[in-house]
Amino acid sequence: MAETIEKVSIIISRGSLEGVYPGLIMANGARMEGIEASLFFTFFGLEAVIKKRMDELKVATVGNPAMHIPTMVGALPGMSSFATRMMKKEMEKLDIPPVGEFLTMIHDTGAPMYACRATVDMFHLKKDDFCPEIDGVISVGQFYEMAAGGQIIFT
Repeated sequence: MAETIEKVSIIISRGSLEGVYPGLIMANGARMEGIEASLFFTFFGLEAVIKKRMDELKVATVGNPAMHIPTMVGALPGMSSFATRMMKKEMEKLDIPPVGEFLTMIHDTGAPMYACRATVDMFHLKKDDFCPEIDGVISVGQFYEMAAGGQIIFT
């Protein structure tokens, strides 16, 4: 019989729309299945939890082979905004909430959320820059302690 997952810690390191949502969807799914989940935002993944930027995330159209468009086309002015609008429209049809609302929903299920201390320091950010769902700014060592005994998922 397969062993069941009881705990996951999800690392979000990319700040594009398609970089943030997989981690949020995984965390939400875990909580809905009764699995303990936490989120750790690092490097550009912090974009998802910075109050002034979280609702402005865009789809990366350049350097994204999964877009199936030539780099030259992806670099055209307005292409990222167009792709972002299209993706948001499709997510709306599936009842997937905007980033800020999704973070609140996940946090309200008891999933703690943390910002990476090294990245926060490197980008000269302060606790006040983050949405209220961020429970703290922690080191990688603290993250590993908190994640002990669970699965680490890197998105």
